[in-house]
Amino acid sequence: MAMTRWRLGVIGGSGLYHIDGLTDARWVDTHGPFGAASDQALAGRLDGVDLVFLPRHGRGHRISPGAINARANIYALKALGCTDIVSISAVGSLREALAPGRFVVVDQFIDRTVRRPPSFFEVGCVAHVSMADPVCPRLSSLAAEAARRAGASVVEGGVYLAMEGPQFSTRAESRLYRSWGCDVIGMTAMPEAKLAREAETPYASVCMVTDYDCWRDEGEDVDVTSIVKVMQANAELARGLIRQLAGALSAQPRTASPIDSCLDGALITPADARDAATLDQLKLILGRVLSQPEPATP
Repeated sequence: MAMTRWRLGVIGGSGLYHIDGLTDARWVDTHGPFGAASDQALAGRLDGVDLVFLPRHGRGHRISPGAINARANIYALKALGCTDIVSISAVGSLREALAPGRFVVVDQFIDRTVRRPPSFFEVGCVAHVSMADPVCPRLSSLAAEAARRAGASVVEGGVYLAMEGPQFSTRAESRLYRSWGCDVIGMTAMPEAKLAREAETPYASVCMVTDYDCWRDEGEDVDVTSIVKVMQANAELARGLIRQLAGALSAQPRTASPIDSCLDGALITPADARDAATLDQLKLILGRVLSQPEPATP
């Protein structure tokens, strides 16, 4: 099995706007064929591992969830050579046991976003990737263990309900999502996870619980002031998680993941029907696949 060096992409959500301890740090441009990413990316090394950090909402938290250009963000991390992506985001809890302050490394999503481009493959070249298991189990396990070593209380596994926002849920919606078996609710993991899969990049989602969503009869309803207080404490743990994860990755070579080649067999548009301009736009995403010889026809 092929081995290579890790180059970790980190997408920081609410509360996580910088990474401590990076050496040789520099902000680099992230504009590509899908437009501008949320911000420049901060590239450097952390405990011997190459790392690229992208603030999802931009420095200063100036981009609303529905306005995030997730395609540009994932494309930028792919262009900067990231082999794997860890997403860190703030979420609300849909379960009594998932109290504010806990970390949940989710393994499933329900996508209720409606206004965001969900795919790199639209017109001119169509592909269908599997999303049955939407996160990388290896990376998720490493992230969960890193969070524990950083001092976080961690739950592995859970269903993330991705809502459009930027408003919080109605009480009826919150209770509906609980009845669906959802565990946490947020506004940013979709279509981010789908796009990472299309870019053949293993993805893990670390969710920092900041509040209970409004399904409970007792307690205060969700408000930004209370969320920010918990978010600040969570952000310190998240920075510790990243350092612990970098240390763990530096101690082991990166072996190939099945996700590295998930576009094999996913293209459905025949070669002679693919649009040249679209292929040019997708050359970074499709480069590995297009470099392979076409299968012989019988």
